[in-house]
Amino acid sequence: MAERGFEISRLPGFATVAVAAFVILYLPIVTLVIFSFNDSNSVATWGGFSLHWYGSAWANEDVKAATVRSLIIGVSAAAVSTTLATLAALGTTRRKAFKGQTFIYVMINQPLMVPEIVTAVALLIFFGIVKVATGYQGLGYLIAAHSAFCIPFAYLPIRARLESMDLSLETAAADLYASPWATFRRVTLPLLAPGIMAGAMLAFVISLDDVVITEFVKSGGQDTLPTYMLGQLRRAFTPEVNAISTMLLGVTVAMLTAFFLLTRKKD
Repeated sequence: MAERGFEISRLPGFATVAVAAFVILYLPIVTLVIFSFNDSNSVATWGGFSLHWYGSAWANEDVKAATVRSLIIGVSAAAVSTTLATLAALGTTRRKAFKGQTFIYVMINQPLMVPEIVTAVALLIFFGIVKVATGYQGLGYLIAAHSAFCIPFAYLPIRARLESMDLSLETAAADLYASPWATFRRVTLPLLAPGIMAGAMLAFVISLDDVVITEFVKSGGQDTLPTYMLGQLRRAFTPEVNAISTMLLGVTVAMLTAFFLLTRKKD
């Protein structure tokens, strides 16, 4: 009788640990969704099923303004960071190894290793100097700050996609007298598209979710949806915050589902 190879799922207690992990991860989220339909003003006492707080959030002009602001910043930051991350990934993978390559890789991923509060303080000081010098107080600072912070998040899936791509296809295109731009446009870019989309989506979600950097960089009247929700928690915590969080969760799940379907067709 042939011996079976090692399977971690056969270890004693594996199923228990797996179930416990899923419960710890998703039970708070499920609780949040349930209490977003709470008819009571209390977030801890169930008062019956109601859509009241969804209607309240939908009619709240502050929520609408914060949502639009978050989308503008998120889309802009995702576009900028993904473009720069794509160029960086191409520059560090589609060429021969060079001196200092590891240092460049470390510097690109530096925001992942440094505590976010340190990055936020650094951006606060830098943009404070720029604000005094220029007098500009617009959303450009938040877009620039989010873009800088999101670059490594977009860079990782794009670089991973490039490293898994067969370089012989690009070499064959060059052998057939395709220019570097034609090779990139017709061979590299279509193959790289799933990685770029993954990087853009990750950057958008990170930007949409960010609180620390936004709190330090934003000017008055520039609340994003997360900072608005944080402010509400400091005042009066009602199930309206649960409803907003549930809607954000729904948007995220929809984006991930669409991305999965799209990349599955391409692959």
